[in-house]
Amino acid sequence: MTDEDILREFRTSEALLEGHFKLSSGRHSGHYLQCARVLMNADRAANLARALVQKIPREIRAAIDIVASPALGGVIIGHEVGRALGKDAVFLERPEGEFHLRRGFRLEPGAKVLMVEDVVTTGLSSREAIEAVTREGGEVIAECALVDRSDGEADLGVPFFALVDISFPTYPENDLPPELAAIPLTKPGSRAV
Repeated sequence: MTDEDILREFRTSEALLEGHFKLSSGRHSGHYLQCARVLMNADRAANLARALVQKIPREIRAAIDIVASPALGGVIIGHEVGRALGKDAVFLERPEGEFHLRRGFRLEPGAKVLMVEDVVTTGLSSREAIEAVTREGGEVIAECALVDRSDGEADLGVPFFALVDISFPTYPENDLPPELAAIPLTKPGSRAV
């Protein structure tokens, strides 16, 4: 899939939104990628996951034992990446603010984990999820995401592969451009900020 093919999937599924959004990173933006919309069609989700897996170098793919994703955004794409790799997929939840494996999920000691996200902006959620995997006894050897919104700036501490890079400006809450500040704020993500 080319970048234009991928963006067409986002536009067609109405996953690329415009307005005034507070991102899970706490920053504000005039654009939001609602990956749940692009992933709501199982065939499209599977196609995107297969394309994403192809971005990961073969030697890393060969080393993966299991796939993990932070809930809620990473669950569907994580499951589909697991399917594309022929690996089990688990997800981390944060019922009280910190990520943990629940629902009977566990990692074998030393398991080599691929972390899968929908969108990475600052990498905060990813870093927290990676720390949780370490606490649970696994080792994250790489991360992949449908979208890198970080302009290549997210430092996750592991190799990072994105299906597409999309750069929309983001702003701290106390430094919004007047045209963005004039639009009512929407908080579409799953993380309380």
